[in-house]
Amino acid sequence: MKLTLETERLILRPFRVEDAEAMFTGWASDGEVTKYLTWCPHKSVEDTKALLARWVAEYEKPERLNLAIVLKEENRLIGGIDVVGYDGGRPVIGYNLARAYWNRGYMTEACGRLLAYLFSQGFEEVLISAMIENIGSQRVIEKCGGELVGTKEDYLPLKDKTVTINNYVVKAGS
Repeated sequence: MKLTLETERLILRPFRVEDAEAMFTGWASDGEVTKYLTWCPHKSVEDTKALLARWVAEYEKPERLNLAIVLKEENRLIGGIDVVGYDGGRPVIGYNLARAYWNRGYMTEACGRLLAYLFSQGFEEVLISAMIENIGSQRVIEKCGGELVGTKEDYLPLKDKTVTINNYVVKAGS
């Protein structure tokens, strides 16, 4: 699904293959950012282009919602936020942000806007997970109204490792 959302400081818009260089240098090649993602750092901008080409093709699916986070003031791509899947009919959100933009409230702003959109579409609950070591992401989730509902072990095949995940639920009206 192609959709554009806005906040005071951000534009959330569909990714484009032309975003590859900004995504690669901003976060896809950064081991500090990708250590909390399900995929490994990209070795080249070609890896990022290939991923973006897959994402762009997925926009034909109505349930696929994957948005680039663009800083309005600079028209700069700084991250991404998406519905990575559905669990029991509830959307599951995932996100990432270039390290240069951490601790400025951008992800809380983007996540809050996507949650508002999903709730406006009739969803009553949204799920968000974060690795137990990812304190920054857990703060974002809590600021957006997330309540910890459990912890589990999860195997990440692309990284060939098992991690501990905190699972949160955000309810409409929270």
